[in-house]
Parts: sequence; C-alpha cells; structure tokens
Amino acid sequence: MNGGGYRDYFKVLGLERGADADAIKKAFRRLARQYHPDVNPGDASAEARFKEISEAYEVLSDPEKRRRYEQFGQYWSQAPGAGAGFDVDFGRYGSFDDFINDLLGRFGGASGFPGGFPGGFAGGGFPGGFAGGAAASAAAAVNLDAEASLKVTFGEAFRGSERSLQVNQERVQVRIPAGVRQGSRLRLKGKGNLQPSTGRRGDLYLNVQLETHPVWSLDGELLRADLPLTPAEAVLGGDIRVPVPDGEAVVTVPAGISPGRSLRLKGKGWPLRSGRGDLLLTVQLLLPDPLSPQEQALYEQLRQCRSGDPRADLFQRARI
Repeated sequence: MNGGGYRDYFKVLGLERGADADAIKKAFRRLARQYHPDVNPGDASAEARFKEISEAYEVLSDPEKRRRYEQFGQYWSQAPGAGAGFDVDFGRYGSFDDFINDLLGRFGGASGFPGGFPGGFAGGGFPGGFAGGAAASAAAAVNLDAEASLKVTFGEAFRGSERSLQVNQERVQVRIPAGVRQGSRLRLKGKGNLQPSTGRRGDLYLNVQLETHPVWSLDGELLRADLPLTPAEAVLGGDIRVPVPDGEAVVTVPAGISPGRSLRLKGKGWPLRSGRGDLLLTVQLLLPDPLSPQEQALYEQLRQCRSGDPRADLFQRARI
C-alpha cells in the first residue's frame, strides 16, 4: 500500500503528532471496529480504509518504524532497515480471523503489537475475542461456546416443558424435552459468547440439575420409590393400589414378602427414547403407631399362636 503516495499516519488514525502508545492503540481499536470488512461486507471503501488504518498502526505502534517515519517522512520505508512495508490482499483471507492471525504472525505480538493485539479483543471494544498478550496463541482457536446450569423440577423433566430464560440481555425460550436426567445437556444454538470482530456467536450448553423429589428418584434409567406395607399386607400379600408419576397402578404383592425386596412395574417409569422405563418399588414395613385396642388384642393373640423361636438359628450361627 505504500506505492499510493505519502500518508500522514497520525491523521489516518485521527491523532496529533506526538500521540503516545495508548492513544494510538485506542484510535486503532475504535477505527478497526468501525471499518473492518466483516462489519462492512462488500464495501470496497471500508476495506481500503481498514487497510490504511492497519498500515498506520503497524508503523506507529512499532518504536523503530515510528522513529524512521518521523525522521524520514514519506521516505521512511526506503530508509536503512525499513523492511518491506505493509501490504494486504484481503482476497486470500477467508475471514477477518484469518487476516488477524496472519497479521499477528507477520508482525509478532511483542514487536508489532506490544502486549498483544491492540486493546485485546476481550473487554475494550472486542469482547469475546482475543485477550491481552495471549492473543497470538489464542487467535487460532477461539471457543465461543458457553455453559450454564439449569435447575429443573421432577415434573418438568418427566413431562417436558418450556422455560423462558434471560441470556446476554436477550429473552430466549428453552424447550426441556420429556425424560431429561441429571447431567443432560441442552444446546441453544447461537446463544453463546459473541465475537464482535467477526459477528460469530457460539452455542450455549445448559447442564441439567434435577431437583430432588420426596417420592421418586432416578437410578440410571430406572425410576425408584419406596412401598410401605403393613405387616398384614406383607404376610398375606394381595393386590394393592400404588401411585405412579402420571396416575396410579395396581401391583401384586406376593405373600410373605420381606422388607428390602423390590417389585417391578414395567413401562410405568421414566420416559425414554424407546418408550417408558420400569418402576421399582422397594418394600418397607410400616408398623401401626399407635396401636388401637383391637389391634393390640389381635397382636397378643398372634404372639400366643406363634410357635418356635425366630432367633434360634441366630444363636447357633453367633457362636465363635
């Protein structure tokens, strides 16, 4: 670009001669954001202006090049040790990121851009992009994806639902599919971090945190719950009504079932891709408290009727 005649690089950046390094950085950051090609697609004048701005910054930000420019004026690039000057062919770049990566590689983070790319693409003017002195190494692979936690009730997870969330000053609708579990990830495409320098936007991943429920719990794909039984129900067995998440069902209790055993209800559990999973009900013995006078009398009769010692075998096995 130096073949086009003398340019007052200070005026290109809108600065007075004698401007310090911080003023040069701030001016370049502001103008680069305004004129870079990705913000002005197809605008040849904006592209040319951006090249001028970049050339001016490349010269004025380098102490040695600035010294030669101030000493030799329009002939600075022909002065001893001036180098090849600055020329950019945007046609060979696929994106603004490619141009920046090449720029950083050609002029170096330490010599051409003290402290990294001017202003850093994080914070002052280019949030979500490059950051400080790590710009040269981070520019090649910027991950714009973001993660957040989303607390979901058992009912929302079982039935599926929609939730309205505030994301980066934007109200978005989140669809919670039926059957999500603890650790499930929901993807919101294009709702992650923004890189203004390119207009690219990452995805937002919501990590599901399933709230506890007083009855139901998930064990992998199995839905579990406790099943309280009275002593009579456990001894005699029979059909009993039990709740399931979306209503009720009837389960057959075998006579003489022991506490801790589980009964399986097929297709009454958690929603899966292939349908409904199974529900496991774990037997708990529920003793009557308090006993009515009639129950007290009946239990006394049962104790009298019971023959044998239920702990006889225990005494035999307990010997050491």
